[in-house]
Amino acid sequence: MITVDMFPGRTKEQKRALVREMTDALVRTCDVKPEGVWVVIREVEAGNWAIGGQLVSDR
Repeated sequence: MITVDMFPGRTKEQKRALVREMTDALVRTCDVKPEGVWVVIREVEAGNWAIGGQLVSDR
């Protein structure tokens, strides 16, 4: 399973491309079948994400 945490705002096509590329990379490097790769995209609002002790929404 691959979990991706990112800010909202990507299009469905961008997410499709990301999932495809991540799946292909895992298949190539770890010798697994594509159907064995699960990808979860979690969109996290900037108010729920912090970097260096500061909310991203406050930067």
